[in-house]
Amino acid sequence: MSTDRAETAARLRELLETEGDSVKANTAVFNRGRYDSVAELDDYEELKDRAREIKEDAIERLPELIDELTESVEENGGHVYLASDAAAANRYIEEVCLEAGAETLVKSKSMTSEEIEVNDHLEQAGIDVTETDLAEFVLQIANEEPSHIVAPAIHKSREEIARLIETVFDPDDPPETAEELTMFAREHLLEKVKAADVGMTGANFLVAESGTMMLVTSEGNARKSAVAPDTHVALAGVEKIVPRFEDLAPFVELIGRSGTGQDLTSYVSLLTPPVESPAVDFDSPDVPGFGGSDAEREFHLVLLDNGRMAMREDSDLQETLYCIRCAACSNTCANFQHVGGHAFGGETYSGGIATGWEAGVHGLDSAAEFNDLCTGCSRCVPACPVKIDIPWINEVVRDRINHGTGGEFDFLVDGLVPDAEEGGPDLQKRLFGNYGTLARLGSATAPVSNWVGSLPPARLAMERLFGVDRRRPLPKFQRETLVDWFEGRGGPRVSAVDAEREAVFYADAYTNYVDVGRGKATVRTLEALGVHVRVPAVPESGRAPLSQGMLATADEAASAVYGTLAEHVDSGRDIVVVEPSDLAMFRSDYEHLLPERSFDRLAENSYEILEYVYGLLENGAGEERLRAGQDRVAYHSHCQQRTLGLEGYTEAVLERLGYDVLTSEVECCGMAGSFGYKRQYYDLAVDVGHDLVDQFERPGERDRVVLTSGTSCTDQLDDLMAREPIHPIELIAPE
Repeated sequence: MSTDRAETAARLRELLETEGDSVKANTAVFNRGRYDSVAELDDYEELKDRAREIKEDAIERLPELIDELTESVEENGGHVYLASDAAAANRYIEEVCLEAGAETLVKSKSMTSEEIEVNDHLEQAGIDVTETDLAEFVLQIANEEPSHIVAPAIHKSREEIARLIETVFDPDDPPETAEELTMFAREHLLEKVKAADVGMTGANFLVAESGTMMLVTSEGNARKSAVAPDTHVALAGVEKIVPRFEDLAPFVELIGRSGTGQDLTSYVSLLTPPVESPAVDFDSPDVPGFGGSDAEREFHLVLLDNGRMAMREDSDLQETLYCIRCAACSNTCANFQHVGGHAFGGETYSGGIATGWEAGVHGLDSAAEFNDLCTGCSRCVPACPVKIDIPWINEVVRDRINHGTGGEFDFLVDGLVPDAEEGGPDLQKRLFGNYGTLARLGSATAPVSNWVGSLPPARLAMERLFGVDRRRPLPKFQRETLVDWFEGRGGPRVSAVDAEREAVFYADAYTNYVDVGRGKATVRTLEALGVHVRVPAVPESGRAPLSQGMLATADEAASAVYGTLAEHVDSGRDIVVVEPSDLAMFRSDYEHLLPERSFDRLAENSYEILEYVYGLLENGAGEERLRAGQDRVAYHSHCQQRTLGLEGYTEAVLERLGYDVLTSEVECCGMAGSFGYKRQYYDLAVDVGHDLVDQFERPGERDRVVLTSGTSCTDQLDDLMAREPIHPIELIAPE
């Protein structure tokens, strides 16, 4: 294993042990709250559509909105500075402080301020900076970086915070409970606010037409930071601008629900600075503690570019600017849940969307530090309130990172000929990105290939050269492929004349070369329900190279698949898929890889196998032809199957046939295709997998037949459980 892989593995193990429990517990609370909160919205999807429309429009018209916002703020009596980069923003904020004669500054939570490292800059200039957000205050005195863009101290337990407070401040009566810790911080920070010369905030949204800013917080510190000092500085990325005041409405509904599971965050502040109320004079004798000051209020809005305008011109990174920083993509990500943002993050941002942000504002080197922790499972997509295709952004950035290294080898199309593009992925990515070729070779030489692959010297060599963990069993290739079996049996058993439906069964690489049994079960089931089935040889979907950031290879695969299947679509045949990740390619990822009409035609005519069976049964096919039973089953659906909203079809078919179904509460098995094979990620993948195992191994559930819909889920549970999982189609298929 390379030094980099060894360091990554060690770092992940450390975070699993030290921060994992706290991150997991807190994200679970956020997720439960989100599920409950969004369920109360009858128009949830419509709100997300509206939010996306607003952001699309705002980013499209961003230059003119910057001008409009600048004019609005200046008409109100404020100042606007458009900072080209972090250095320019820091210089301007320092100048404002120096002109105000400031010695102290209080600030509320702002990830944009973390991006430019304004605290360090101001402290070097002799200005004392205090974070007034409770979590940021804790991290400031601990000298740590945020691990979550909404809950920055999510990795710390209450006990850790109590020990930190006692160590740093040595109070006479050390606080222990959450309430005591909060009151200690409140009293300490109130004195800082009273003494502050300048207050600094971020801004969740800025309204171009009025100059209004919206602050969404869980504490009242942002309001104090904005209005208590005579001078208020707001720092915000240019992407925070929306055109009209009414555009704020969908975001008010969505941001709290998406981020922390609250129907509405504790404080939603709408300010049109400079705020007209007088600055607070805490020393005035007129009103104890809150006398009016004659000082004029000053407001400075610092709009930060720092790569954002370039991102706006980048067709693949542009969607990143739609982000409203809710962190739903972090909370819903299994890998993030187990290691947090100190692993799944770069210089500033963390979670799924962080790859886009880091690539755009800090560069590819920062994004490369954690990009591979996104497995492309797609569970963040339905959670995102503005429907950003986060996995695609991650794959695009991965491709760009790859092309800073060696030459890409495109096994799928050109054998061992280097790709024409400069650069390419490392050996590990090349290996897994060309899984289809490996499977063909393994099948053609089985069982010898399986024997050689199981030898300790071979496993050691694979671990050292390619980073394939020796602890993970390898797939067992079958000498007779599914396509060979189908042709050998004489083709279809139901004639096209007698059939009500014709279907092409897409034999993915795993089904064709490894789990041939689930392929045979699919054919038998469809034929029992009166379908004329074809099993042609079709190229691999491109899922494997896409997952490794090999976009050129994935693009060629998509074209080859469509070229093979187009004639069947033209003939009115349905495309039936058993592997959810390949169906996700047809229904989602190919949108980026194929012309629009080609993508639409393939997406509209492709079906997941149990979705298709359900449709056949609903339209009169005889369910008595399938294997019914009273068996107790434990069912885990594939991540991308859930994203596509298809898991319910499997449950419905099983229940219709009389099975007692326990559906997993855990969304991700942790395997994620090649991710669980990689040496540097093996421990993390297994840690995630045990969440699922724990549910299925509860007392009273251990007699259930384990059903899994995806290749990854099958491999993971097969390795971690005593019971061998099978695909649901194998359970219900006739003999």
